[in-house]
Amino acid sequence: MTEPFRTSVTIEAAPGDVFPYLVDADLIVKWMGEYAETEPIAGGLLHLDIIGVPVRGTFVTVEPPRRVVFTWGHAGSAVLPPGASTVEIVLTEHPGPRTVVELVHRDLPDEMAPGHARGWAHFVERLRIVGAGRNPGDDPWRHDPPPEARRAARK
Repeated sequence: MTEPFRTSVTIEAAPGDVFPYLVDADLIVKWMGEYAETEPIAGGLLHLDIIGVPVRGTFVTVEPPRRVVFTWGHAGSAVLPPGASTVEIVLTEHPGPRTVVELVHRDLPDEMAPGHARGWAHFVERLRIVGAGRNPGDDPWRHDPPPEARRAARK
């Protein structure tokens, strides 16, 4: 396993405005994926389809509007099966109002870490836009996914 992947972004909105984009299925797909089904309670399901990759997991902790933790894996994958890794997202309010979003993805297999780092960088930038109340536009990855996403969909 690699070291946990970490990233952060500042969003020009209060945590209460950003948090729903992390747990509400209708809002998640505005910045990440084409399909989402969520039950944002401890033990509740998290199903996302992201550029052909069926991500499956469960919510571990849901603390609106400050923190969410969920498991993460790919349906049918022997390398990263559902629930094999964990994502923690912490929102911290700053004056403005602004929210610093810190994301940590733990327990990624070495071979999956680079693709997830690229994916999170792409999607967190889209979260920054949509969380501030703007339209991030059509996700270019829907029509032209990066090579590692195509490989992940086959593993």
